Amino acid sequence: MKIKFGTGAALMALLLASCSVKRESVSKYVDPNIGTAHSRWFFYTPAAVPYGMAKLAPSTNGHYGNASGWEAVGYDTRQNSIEGFVHFHEWQVGGVSYMPTTGTLKVKPGDLEGPNTGYRSKFDRKNQVAEPGYYKVLLDDYNITAELTATKRVGFQRYTFPKNELSHIILDIGNKQGESGETTNANIKMLDDTHFEGYVSTYPKYVKIYDPEGKVDMYFYGEISKKPASVFSFVGDKVTQNSTSAAGKGAGLVLNYNTTDNETIEIKTGLSYTSTANAKANFAAEATGVSFEQAKKNAQETWEQQLGKIAVEGADVQNKTKFYTGLFHALLGRGIASDVNGTYPKHGGLTGQLPVQTDKSLKAEFINTDAIWGGFWNITQLWSLSYPEWYGSFVNTQLQLYKDKGWFGDGVANSEYVSGVGTNFVGLAVAGAYNVGIRNYDVNLAYEAVKGNELNYRNRAFGSGKMDIKAFLQYGYVPFLDQTGRDFVTDSTGSNFAGSHTLEYSYSAFAAAQMAKAMGKINDYNSFIKYSNGWRHIFNPQNKLMQPKRANGNFIEKFDPYQPWRGFQEGNAVQYTFYVPQNPAGLIDAIGKDNFNKRLDSIFTVSEKLGFGGGKTIDAFAGINSIYNHGNQPNLHISWLFNFSGKPWLTQKWTRLIGQEFYGTEPIHGYGYGQDEDQGQLGSWYVMNALGLFDVKGFTDLRPIIELGSPLFDKATITLGDGKILTIETKNNAKDNVYIQSATFNGSPLDNCWLYRDELMKGGKLTFIMGNQPNTSWGTKTPPPSVQ
Repeated sequence: MKIKFGTGAALMALLLASCSVKRESVSKYVDPNIGTAHSRWFFYTPAAVPYGMAKLAPSTNGHYGNASGWEAVGYDTRQNSIEGFVHFHEWQVGGVSYMPTTGTLKVKPGDLEGPNTGYRSKFDRKNQVAEPGYYKVLLDDYNITAELTATKRVGFQRYTFPKNELSHIILDIGNKQGESGETTNANIKMLDDTHFEGYVSTYPKYVKIYDPEGKVDMYFYGEISKKPASVFSFVGDKVTQNSTSAAGKGAGLVLNYNTTDNETIEIKTGLSYTSTANAKANFAAEATGVSFEQAKKNAQETWEQQLGKIAVEGADVQNKTKFYTGLFHALLGRGIASDVNGTYPKHGGLTGQLPVQTDKSLKAEFINTDAIWGGFWNITQLWSLSYPEWYGSFVNTQLQLYKDKGWFGDGVANSEYVSGVGTNFVGLAVAGAYNVGIRNYDVNLAYEAVKGNELNYRNRAFGSGKMDIKAFLQYGYVPFLDQTGRDFVTDSTGSNFAGSHTLEYSYSAFAAAQMAKAMGKINDYNSFIKYSNGWRHIFNPQNKLMQPKRANGNFIEKFDPYQPWRGFQEGNAVQYTFYVPQNPAGLIDAIGKDNFNKRLDSIFTVSEKLGFGGGKTIDAFAGINSIYNHGNQPNLHISWLFNFSGKPWLTQKWTRLIGQEFYGTEPIHGYGYGQDEDQGQLGSWYVMNALGLFDVKGFTDLRPIIELGSPLFDKATITLGDGKILTIETKNNAKDNVYIQSATFNGSPLDNCWLYRDELMKGGKLTFIMGNQPNTSWGTKTPPPSVQ
């Protein structure tokens, strides 16, 4: 096509055309400060790249740790002093804190309520900047500006000092941080005038419980941009002048400077979980000759590219902010534990080597991760859509654990079991990966491990969970055990969480059945399918609720369907009655379709008054007594069940309202009110929900499906995992137009409220016509398949 430049109009058309090609920045919609009241240790780490090992963040209370080993700790928007900037932030992993100061030297962080008792400093949030890949703050007590950024395995810090003869950089290595538990040993030493190295060993509470012979080691190798005038060491309160090494609990170094006004000093720190040599190798590979500004630029470009895989368009800035902040947390929640040379941390402080993978596009990292409990209703669906490499890394990590230790890990910190939940859904997640075609691993080994996870109980490792699987296989359900003075009771005879365990094991048995069928293992399929109906054993036809049973076959007495923890983990019978994702049609039939729809609709009507969670109570378990609690995993599929019960417009209504009400754009109202955004799961749910794409079954079907909801944006352009493009477009879109009137896919009418996932993943254009009243005839003819 020839273009003439003879007229102003033609030139303007050309300019407009060229501008339209350039997408707007999506990173600007990310606000890391959302949800920072009562947030977990791994939640607030703006200075990182997606799934990085180096996750740098300010800490307001990290050195306090927490009694339970998992609670909110680290950075809290309600606290107004900073005690340091920490490098490691994972589930049960935390350490290596630095703090710049001036004046009289203090080597303890001090009390949160009395900042002057230690080296912590007050700060004003108007002087704080938090963006994907970058953090900046002014420390008021010292007039020092601190900046943070990172590569995958290297943390960068830059401090701008005032003129002061007593300027310090405190390398506080030997104290507990966040969820890490007490430090058992630490060591730091200067190698020359500007380089240092060391390690810290910890014994986190959940390692102590689930893998008592284990430990978590963190190694570092650092470079300072300016030689210090002197170096002091300290252990606890004892400071030794002109000493360049320290060892033991409470160990650290102080780098002393005489700074000029606005003088900057940078520190780059290579990290590793295996050795100081590998920390140095990671540093050499990622930070040699790289300045702070270059690292920041690279980090922010990486975030822009990764977030930009899903480009949404629309006028509502608040919706975009929720969307991209949710996606940010989804891509931040877990972190690599392997080094550039493929080494990874094995159990008990040993070092392993990952298999060599010739296809770099399929290279799998070893990753640290909390349990995947509920992750099949959010993070694995997002991974499958546009980030399959991370789903592959999750599966490869678990298979490496299986080879090393004989069992999947319910939750993992450096190969140590840190279960926490105890139902181990890893097999289900692996089956889901297989079913969607993610197979960059030994599939026969994977099936062996999945089968063992569901059926094996002899010499089962405590940290692998499912300690009551023998009872489930024997009875077809898990018998209820009284607590008898203990918090959690699960053994080979049953569990005090018998109700939820029965439902969860039924679901994971279904997933294993589908993988078996896909691989031609029909006898295994028949066995697993039988176990997948375990939920029928505890469904009480009288009250139409799931009610735990004792080993004698009797339903438990004094049954309160609203009572959490008795028979149901982190929930109650009202919530868990809907936990039959593998067979919604069977559940609907058991309850009765009309009763099912009325009950579920009324649950959401009532729950809306509490913001679909725990109201404005700031606590991770705020909604645990509620009839619906979006702040916790067992509930996350429930609003999508109307697609199976003949009223898809109610799924469209309630999923839209949950996104509108439960999710916020404030530090306190972010994910509920201080509820638990568990390693990107609630953020992932928002992303999938806003796209109008979801699968109740978590891709466990032999041929997975996608259910359709109420797409939020005018247009979404999604780069799929294989590079194809899927466009989702809504016409007549508006805040109140939540209901689908009609839909087409690649120009053909779409009459069902679902389609097979493999069709969707070919790419193309999905178009919805929206309206403010339900079209009660759309999507009702053929419900999504319940059993395959």
